Amino acid sequence: MAISFNGLGSGLAVSDIVDALVNAEKAPFTSRLNTKEATLTTDISAAGALKSALEKLQTSMEALGEVDNYQKRSVSGNDDFISLTSNKDAQPGSYNVKVDALAQAHKLSSAAFAADEAIGGGVITIGSGENSFSTVLSPTNTLEDLRDQINNGPFTGSDSNDSVVATIVTSDAGQHLVLTSKETGEDNAITITVQDSDGNNTDGGGLSRLAYDVSDADPANHITNVTEVNAAQNAQITIDGTLTVTSNTNEFTNVIDGVDITAKKIHSDDDDQSNLTVKENNSNIKAGLNSFIESYNELLTLSNNLGKSGESGAGVMAGDSMLRGVMSKLRQQLTNEVGLSDGSALSLSQLGVEADRYGKLTLDSERLDEKIESNVDLVQEFFLGENDDDGFAQSFDELMSFYTDSDGVVQNRIDSKQNQLNSIDDERIDFARKMESLESRLYAQYNSMDLLVAQLNSTSSYVQAQLENMPGVVRQSK
Repeated sequence: MAISFNGLGSGLAVSDIVDALVNAEKAPFTSRLNTKEATLTTDISAAGALKSALEKLQTSMEALGEVDNYQKRSVSGNDDFISLTSNKDAQPGSYNVKVDALAQAHKLSSAAFAADEAIGGGVITIGSGENSFSTVLSPTNTLEDLRDQINNGPFTGSDSNDSVVATIVTSDAGQHLVLTSKETGEDNAITITVQDSDGNNTDGGGLSRLAYDVSDADPANHITNVTEVNAAQNAQITIDGTLTVTSNTNEFTNVIDGVDITAKKIHSDDDDQSNLTVKENNSNIKAGLNSFIESYNELLTLSNNLGKSGESGAGVMAGDSMLRGVMSKLRQQLTNEVGLSDGSALSLSQLGVEADRYGKLTLDSERLDEKIESNVDLVQEFFLGENDDDGFAQSFDELMSFYTDSDGVVQNRIDSKQNQLNSIDDERIDFARKMESLESRLYAQYNSMDLLVAQLNSTSSYVQAQLENMPGVVRQSK
């Protein structure tokens, strides 16, 4: 900005004059940009609110477009003895379940050894289930050494221990090696075979004191140099008093189609048997439609507020073609019928979705229940289509995506208005530079004028002084 010494020559308030002229230039421009900015901001906000409402409506229909949500089964009968889960393969029905036995891990315990006693050299091989591993002991190894090798190795070859846990239990008699299978059930029973350094693998001396193998069908061939604490045991349940089922674990998967049973406690003779009941569960349809209706009515209210016009005032999107277009497409979509595989057709209104004279939706639950009860497969086909991907839900999602996608109609509108809004900032910067230039130019002009006036005043004073000093000039009395 140019430096101004206001009034040195002319006495004029140069700064005030320049400020007034510059402000006169600024006022209409600033007013126009402020109005434009407010309009764009309002439009962006309105379009954003519309997009959010459309996205919520689109999301509310997604649950009705998932095949896994249909024709579920609910199972009841969880109690102290069993717990239950089910899937859509379960068929409606009732069953009695009795828990006869729970699965048990195999546990073996050796005889007592002194803490520093050498247990004998050789190779010991332990098996449980499909896992088998071997480890080598020297003649000086103790029971604790064997425990550590069982749990951590080293093992021979590529063997690994995935099936047995070894611990030491110390009694008054001494240390006992306790082996417990990691998995329950008869298939995971533990066997211990020995290659004793003394050449006898089954006697009561050396490493063979730990041998245990009852896998042979002939009891005469059983080797039991360690004590069985807990037998390897399968879980067992009886269904409807006649059907017996066993499992290595306490879980019985798909014994009844689509139903998994977990045994928790054995029924005694005095206990009532557990009652298992499977029922159809189609609640997702009503829940989905209620969510859809709620979202649609919220959108309708927003649309009415944005697009209203009349004596009470106009909405920010009154007369807007995009708003009119999306609501018109939606109303048309809601009335569309979907052709079904049996030759019939179905629409939302036939499922109980009704609109009042203002367009607000409600659900006639009785009509919906009747449709579901009469043929739930056709109701499912209406939403999903014959191929689970071409029903009402899919076509509705495609319509919504046209407006709600990142490159959809509404977002393009928002992006366009945002670009215009961003350009206003550039206009303000350019105009500010222009006003600085104008201000500098005005100050230069007024300062030049002020200097000229000062020079003229100086010349006038000089001439006046010379005239007064000339002979014959009569001075006026002051």
